[in-house]
Amino acid sequence: MSDDVVMRNRALQTEWYGEPLGDRFRRLLDRLTLSQAQLADVLGLSAPMISQLMSGVRAKISNPAVLARLAVVEQMAADPAFVVMPPAARAEELARLVHETPTGSSSTVAINAHAGSGSAPAGGEGAGGDPVAAVQGVLRAVASAAELDGAAKVLDADYPALAEVLRVYGTFKTADARAHYERTVR
Repeated sequence: MSDDVVMRNRALQTEWYGEPLGDRFRRLLDRLTLSQAQLADVLGLSAPMISQLMSGVRAKISNPAVLARLAVVEQMAADPAFVVMPPAARAEELARLVHETPTGSSSTVAINAHAGSGSAPAGGEGAGGDPVAAVQGVLRAVASAAELDGAAKVLDADYPALAEVLRVYGTFKTADARAHYERTVR
C-alpha cells in the first residue's frame, strides 16, 4: 500500500468522520482498555478490518450499524461513570451493544437507552457532557459528510439555519462546530 493511498484515505476519513478513524479508535482503546479485536467485536467489524481502517489502508465504514455502534461506544467512553464501572459491568454493557442492531432511528434508541441507564450525562448532552460531540456523533453515525451536505442543500432555501447546523456539525471540523455552538447557544 502506497503512502499516497494511505494519506488519501486518512483525508477521506477526516472529511467523512471528522478525523482519521485511527484517532477515534485509539481513543476508545485507551479509554476502555480494550484490544483491537475486542473493539472490533463490539462494533461488529472483523479484527483485520479495524486494523485496515486504523492504518488508512481502507477509508470507509460502509455498514450504518457499525457507525451507529461507534457513536454509542464513543458516548459511553466519554462518560466518566461508565469508565469507572467495575470491569464486569462495563463488559456487560458493551456485550449488550453487540447484540443490538442500531441503524437509523434505532441508533437513537440505543443512545437514549444508554442515557436512560443513568450513565450518560443529563440534559441530552452526550460525550461526557459535550453537546457538540454528541450532535456530531449522531449525525456522523447516520450519514456521510457528503450526504449531510446534500441534505443541507435541499434545506437551504426554506430552512437556512437548519441547513447550517447540518453542515457545521456534520461536515466541519469540531473546532468550527464548537465556535458555532458558542455563537448560537451560549
